[in-house]
Amino acid sequence: PGHVIRILLVEDNVDDIMIAKKALLEARLVNPLDVVRDGQEAIEYLSQTDAYEDPAHSPRPGLILLDINLPRRNGLEVLAYIKSQHSLKRIQVVMLTSSTRERDVVIGYDHGCNSFLQKPVEFEQFVNLVQQIGLYWVLLNVKTPEV
Repeated sequence: PGHVIRILLVEDNVDDIMIAKKALLEARLVNPLDVVRDGQEAIEYLSQTDAYEDPAHSPRPGLILLDINLPRRNGLEVLAYIKSQHSLKRIQVVMLTSSTRERDVVIGYDHGCNSFLQKPVEFEQFVNLVQQIGLYWVLLNVKTPEV
């Protein structure tokens, strides 16, 4: 209660990053948002290695919004990494995709993602989506206890 969770957005599309930031503001979510631009960078951030060795630059997120189509390592590889790490596996992961490939969804759930969301194209839809994410994941969902 009263604890604001940090959100990590893993997204390579500059427009989608700007839209996400704007949508968080529009949705009046005060959660700190960190952005990494590809799958490899996401793993470095989460494992606190390379450019993210200093924990101050890579605080633990409570929610990860993970695009499926990413350079270097795709979202499903990042998801598999997250769920294989004892210190990370309880973080809520929402996969974002513009694809409707059923196979991706099946693999995502098999790897332990918490939710799959279709990326809407229109900004208003995106704001609405972010509000829904905020309402559910940030306010209603029972947080995973720190272990």
